Amino acid sequence: MNNSATIIEKEEIVNLKFPKHEVLRTKDEIIQRRQDLERAMVLGNAEHGKMRITFETTDGVKAVETTVWAASDTEISLKGGVSIPVNAIHRVSL
Repeated sequence: MNNSATIIEKEEIVNLKFPKHEVLRTKDEIIQRRQDLERAMVLGNAEHGKMRITFETTDGVKAVETTVWAASDTEISLKGGVSIPVNAIHRVSL
């Protein structure tokens, strides 16, 4: 993954297209992402804490700083009703 993600506002996400393939390479990376998403959801619901989510689009790597409200096996829901497919997420960090 290229480390130079373009930071965007969460409102821009609705206009983006996401890859259908898994962006992570190993099972360990996928497990770590799941754990990070669970933590982000707890922080988002309990403390309204913002996380930086780095993800892949058809136009390149993007990042957004926002609150994660829910995380399923297939997508995450952000504050404002915006969602990102889990398979497109590279990293979740504070």
